[in-house]
Amino acid sequence: MSSLPAPTFDDVADAARRIKGVAHCTPVLTSRTADEIAGASLFFKCENFQRMGACMGAFKFRGAYNAISHFDDRQRAAGVITYSSGNHAQAIALSAKLAGIRATIMPEDALAAKVPRREAMAAK
Repeated sequence: MSSLPAPTFDDVADAARRIKGVAHCTPVLTSRTADEIAGASLFFKCENFQRMGACMGAFKFRGAYNAISHFDDRQRAAGVITYSSGNHAQAIALSAKLAGIRATIMPEDALAAKVPRREAMAAK
């Protein structure tokens, strides 16, 4: 089994440029109470404020959008598919919608509560 090469600094910089203006710039927050409990200075990257569903966000949108933005014309025509029912599925659905490509999302046995969020974001 071959492994993917480790990302370089340039890969990260390219991804940052690609998602700029699309992904939310989420805050980094601190907590004196958490610092006291941990005995250290803690910093919380609040990706729960990232764009995704109606009431939640996740860092997965950044990776999904970056990956889909790399698609060539053949890949864009084929669309994207994922077997997921959580944040990854929502990230793929929203990223595909923003890119104007078809997305097939979710296993058939997905929890009923997750289906409306996925359908709200799916590409039409």
